[in-house]
Amino acid sequence: MNKDENDVLILAIESSCDETAASVVKNGRYVLSNIISSQIDLHTLYGGVVPEIASRKHIENIDAVITEALKQADVTLDEIDAIGVTYGPGLVGALLVGLAEAKALAFATNKPLIGVHHIEGHISANYIEDVNFEPPYMALVVSGGHTNLVYVSDYGKYEIMGTTRDDAAGEAFDKVARVIGMGYPGGPKIEKAAREGNKDAIQFPHVFLEDGSYDFSFSGLKSAVLNYVNKMKMTGQEIVPVDIAASFQYAVVDVLVTKTIKAAKEKGITKIAMAGGVAANTALRDAMKAACEKNGFTLNIPSIILCTDNAAMIGSAAYYEYIAGRRDGLELNAVPNLKLGERI
Repeated sequence: MNKDENDVLILAIESSCDETAASVVKNGRYVLSNIISSQIDLHTLYGGVVPEIASRKHIENIDAVITEALKQADVTLDEIDAIGVTYGPGLVGALLVGLAEAKALAFATNKPLIGVHHIEGHISANYIEDVNFEPPYMALVVSGGHTNLVYVSDYGKYEIMGTTRDDAAGEAFDKVARVIGMGYPGGPKIEKAAREGNKDAIQFPHVFLEDGSYDFSFSGLKSAVLNYVNKMKMTGQEIVPVDIAASFQYAVVDVLVTKTIKAAKEKGITKIAMAGGVAANTALRDAMKAACEKNGFTLNIPSIILCTDNAAMIGSAAYYEYIAGRRDGLELNAVPNLKLGERI
């Protein structure tokens, strides 16, 4: 490619869970390549992600994924300005594979190394989706491991207003899918079944917690579904999985949307962004869009491919860290429980 002298090219690597991904991103907004090698079919056999297997597959796939990312972007390592990599949170073994690869490349090419927070990556996917989108805004981050309400005041500046106290939204989807016999991964299967069900069929709890709290709790909802299924079995009544799926999904979506709108109003913000794998859920996207239109807010949601784990979002986040002057040394380690805004 023809690279302008002012362009910044980031080679990004993501391996926090079960996707091995690499991407080349220009100026934090333009994706030149975004290669993802998913392990979902493999982990489906076990009903969920097996950390040891995920780590081994990352080792097998990572070189080929990076090579393909550079090839599709039509750039060489010499043309790359910096290497961004997820260093937390996530599965420690999986993180270490991507981190070791990034450090080796940074050392061999004498390029800057930039560690990126996985959730910061998800939030930054919005900068790729809309090249004119910028802070401040309220971000709802919903995935298999995280449910956070984050006030983004500027690039790299985050205030966590709410977080999950137990099960993340995506985790709850997986567990409920298992309870009603739909298997893994639960999110897409619950969503598909819910389209055929009645969301008002079963009155599952919509858990808002105490007044003024922006935290989330889905463990009680999950238990309510389990208790309902057990009660129906014990009394010999018919179980309608699509109604359970629809009613459960409605309970989750209602809480997510209501708290997001309320938090935005408290901060005086009229821009909302969504991020993370559960942000791909059509019911959530539609409900958030309707709520934003009702309140005169603007809404930014990444494309489906940018909601799931990918390296393009890591490249975008790394770019803003890069221009802010952040550089990491080769001693950078994986931090499986890294907090957003924390620098280790």
